[in-house]
Amino acid sequence: MTLSSSFLFPQSDKAVIDFFHEQIDRIEKAVLKEVKLRYPYEELLTVPGIGKILGITIMLETGDINRFPTVSDYSSYCRCVSSKKVSNGKKKGEGNKKNGNKYLAWAYVEAANFMVRYSEPARKWYQRKAAKTNKIVAIKALSNKIARACYFIIKDQTPFDPKKLFQ
Repeated sequence: MTLSSSFLFPQSDKAVIDFFHEQIDRIEKAVLKEVKLRYPYEELLTVPGIGKILGITIMLETGDINRFPTVSDYSSYCRCVSSKKVSNGKKKGEGNKKNGNKYLAWAYVEAANFMVRYSEPARKWYQRKAAKTNKIVAIKALSNKIARACYFIIKDQTPFDPKKLFQ
């Protein structure tokens, strides 16, 4: 038995969804018309979970990738890693927890949520991580993996390779 879309979404709900899709398309077109796209944009779109708006956000907020000497510096700037200080298993403080770029943090968490939804290897990795910790920590860990992958995509000028991300 197959369910028709009219059964799942009453006509009024479908009209609202269609209206929002049209608005999203208009906003995307307006943004793309205003933004001068640079090199990493097309390569960033090869990452599952990164669409037009997230790609633009990452491209613009990252700026020149050469200002980050290491992938760890970039990941920290994107707020993808915690800032707590631990010594001998004891917490010794939270250092500069609000430093970094909150827009990149948002973009990579959004990309992680979309990647879990649309990429089977990402979903499996996320489910294993969530079983060990919790869903929030698992999404944040996946966002860190994506940020690290994007660093190398931009720096090395190579497209996304899922085999490298989920080895």
